[in-house]
Amino acid sequence: MNHFTNIKDISYKNLRKILDDAKKRKFKRKNLETLEIDKDKPLKGNLLIQMFEKSSLRTRLSFYLAIRQLGGSALTLRPDELHLSRGAESVSDTAKILSTYGNIFMLRTDDEKKIKSFSKFLSIPLINGLSPESHPAQILSDIFTIEEITKRRVSKLNICWIGDSNNVLNSLIEASIKFSFNLNIGCPKNYNPSKEILNYIKNNIGKVKIFNKANEAIKNADVVLTDKVISMNDKVDKKKKIKDFLKFKLNSKLMSLSKDAFLLHCLPRGNEVTDEVFYGKNSKVWQQALNRVHVQKSILLFCLNKLR
Repeated sequence: MNHFTNIKDISYKNLRKILDDAKKRKFKRKNLETLEIDKDKPLKGNLLIQMFEKSSLRTRLSFYLAIRQLGGSALTLRPDELHLSRGAESVSDTAKILSTYGNIFMLRTDDEKKIKSFSKFLSIPLINGLSPESHPAQILSDIFTIEEITKRRVSKLNICWIGDSNNVLNSLIEASIKFSFNLNIGCPKNYNPSKEILNYIKNNIGKVKIFNKANEAIKNADVVLTDKVISMNDKVDKKKKIKDFLKFKLNSKLMSLSKDAFLLHCLPRGNEVTDEVFYGKNSKVWQQALNRVHVQKSILLFCLNKLR
């Protein structure tokens, strides 16, 4: 079995296998309805157990559809229904029960320690559906979308991130190392990536550059990614943070400095991008969201050692 908790922990070879498999599976589903099962039914009889400690729309829907289309089933647990959330049962004991009943566990959490603890005690694969430091399934789907639209390997492209240094950016940085693509980051001076992430870039000789001016970061970009300035449970002075990011708002003038780049946004959207850009011809956010299903199907297969 294989856990899927961080991009950096997975080899390029396996990441590429996931993307290649997702491409084949998406093509074969052209004439199938949403709940029709893939003809090979590779995960027939398998149960995906999901637990969401943070709000979710796309992750919840996409993983549910992913396991269903592969022939399996999904069960979603609410944290407030479990003894774990009340401190009445340990992570290790909870993990043993999950491993007894299910075949794979997906956790979306606001506690990074839980990802590490569950990966230690589970005897079934763990998927990180989002944690404070990482959002690997989102970023791998974004890479898939980028290559689908451009019909080029991401290693040949200039990727730009405009916005906060958060969990999504952390996974994008890890992906830039694994796939060896140029990544320009545009963020205010006091919002640079953490020292740990900067050391990771340095130690892995990454093609990552950080700019404290949005207009410098976006030059020559083929793709621009962004996210909400105020993330879920962001314990900061929100008014001050929004003010700090005013010059990093994606508008038509800023986007025009790129090489006619298209926009990706992991959603939900905040005030970091104008309506004109978000709903414009170069916005691919809906295609990006739908691709979560296809890539997560291949992630499930990877975790269960069933990639073709």
